[in-house]
Amino acid sequence: MAAEGEEDEGHGGGRRRRRRPVRQKETTTKAATTEGEGQQLKNPISHSLVMSLDSHIESVLWTHDQISDRVAQLAAQISTDFDSNSGPPPVVVGVATGAFLFLADLVRKIQLPVSVDFVRVESYGSGTESNGAPVISLNLKLDVKDKHVILVEDIVDTGSTVSCLIPYLESKGASSVSVCTFLDKPTRRKVQVELLGKGKFYRGFQCPDYFVVGYGMDFAELYRNLPYIGVLKPEYYK
Repeated sequence: MAAEGEEDEGHGGGRRRRRRPVRQKETTTKAATTEGEGQQLKNPISHSLVMSLDSHIESVLWTHDQISDRVAQLAAQISTDFDSNSGPPPVVVGVATGAFLFLADLVRKIQLPVSVDFVRVESYGSGTESNGAPVISLNLKLDVKDKHVILVEDIVDTGSTVSCLIPYLESKGASSVSVCTFLDKPTRRKVQVELLGKGKFYRGFQCPDYFVVGYGMDFAELYRNLPYIGVLKPEYYK
């Protein structure tokens, strides 16, 4: 009997063995697709690494269910307040990147036609404190002239970012600017937030002065995908 990797080959009155190449076993990992079929992936992200982010959290302030309930309440209030608007649909402007999850959940629950756009303001960098005056690094694409704008933020603390954006939106011709922030830290306010026109201030939760992450909010671009709002342990940001 031929050994693995060999086969018998007849030759005249005798037989000789010819070696054949042995296939190397593939080491790529299969991951399930949405259809339940497998596809080959190279260098997959470690699941344990993602899950370990939970261990960086000192305490959970608001759970996924609490977040969902509060977002629904905010959306209902906005729907009521803007229902009598006879002009064009309001424009919901998200402040990238932290507000992206909050905005996505919010607009899906607003029972009105809305347009959506994003702006980006650079101020935090990768640290815990502001690097200075906010600078708009991604401009609006939509025309907001004579429209009501709802500015959506993940968190308002010093007030510098929204106070930079409201005059910017006014310069673009917005008839009013409201602010809808998921978290509010009034104890850290350094700049008074002055709304435009008949704009209103909507707040999800008033947040204690902790360094919080999750639900779109980050430290050094991590933790955004946590489904709750948690207090980050000091050893991970100091």
